[in-house]
Amino acid sequence: MLRASALQKTPIFDLYWRFATERQAVYFRRIEGASSPWTDDPILQQYKFTNAYRASDRVSQFLIRHVIYSRSYPDVPNEVVFRILLFKLFNKISTWQLLERKIGPLHWQSFDMGRYDQVLSSAASAGRKLYSGAYIMPPVALDSTSVKHRGHLRLIDLMMKGDFVPRLLQTNNLQGVFELLKGYPSLGDFLAFQLAIDLNYSTIIDHDEAEFVVAGPGARDGIAKTFVDACDADPVDLINFMMDRQEAECERLQLPFRSLWGRRLKLIDCQNLFCEISKYTRVSHPDIVGLSGRTRIKQMFRPQPQVVHPWFPPKWGLNAKILSATPAVPQDNLFPVTDEAF
Repeated sequence: MLRASALQKTPIFDLYWRFATERQAVYFRRIEGASSPWTDDPILQQYKFTNAYRASDRVSQFLIRHVIYSRSYPDVPNEVVFRILLFKLFNKISTWQLLERKIGPLHWQSFDMGRYDQVLSSAASAGRKLYSGAYIMPPVALDSTSVKHRGHLRLIDLMMKGDFVPRLLQTNNLQGVFELLKGYPSLGDFLAFQLAIDLNYSTIIDHDEAEFVVAGPGARDGIAKTFVDACDADPVDLINFMMDRQEAECERLQLPFRSLWGRRLKLIDCQNLFCEISKYTRVSHPDIVGLSGRTRIKQMFRPQPQVVHPWFPPKWGLNAKILSATPAVPQDNLFPVTDEAF
């Protein structure tokens, strides 16, 4: 395979960095209290795109602050892993809020699958969506009734009652976490990598996000649009190339990219940016064809009524910098309970 630096680049290569810079600028303008619109880019104004940094996204912020590091829950391995799995297998804030409202504190020690199933079944019967539309969560063949949420509850039960947690604590890197997760039903490459990143936000493991990445289908599509003959190179090498070149490319293009309070883009972020540039170019460069054949962006941008005040895993060392740079927001006001949680 060719080295990443040897591949010919399309115009999307420069656009990747321009997109990352402007999307990050939108993020800072919002949290710093600027009025909308937060960008002059008509595509960013109209369509929904994730942040340049994965951990800045609204669902990740809820996971970090309210699921992993909430003062209401114990910071012990079994309980932390249970909460992360429970939240991320649905990946929807209102589903977590619904369970908390109906059941109370969500602990592995008191986990009652029948009770959780009853709450979720009632909500599904009422027409409420239990799963996020961010990506497809495949069903798990662990339940004879073929009820999707019941299969995922059984998957959590299987992992927690087995040796998943002690094996997780013994992993030496993100790849080890990924390979461990892939051994469980329905957790393919994409989901196993996403869950590995989520588990790594916690205190129970601490692996480097710059050491391992898996290129999902959206990223591969973006890569195909960014490099001529991208199929001649390993997509992981191309994502590493982007991470390594971030400062140099922004300097070359004279882009005022604002990092996450000194934290560089990691592999997971560069992978996600390829996904987002895949979507963005469906409108900006419809003549540049990737792998998916998709031509439309489905999700429209609808600003949330409240801006999430940023807070990241304490081990990253960012939160003190953030508190000194942005207005504080009471924790209880960050994620109001939605109608779907009732």
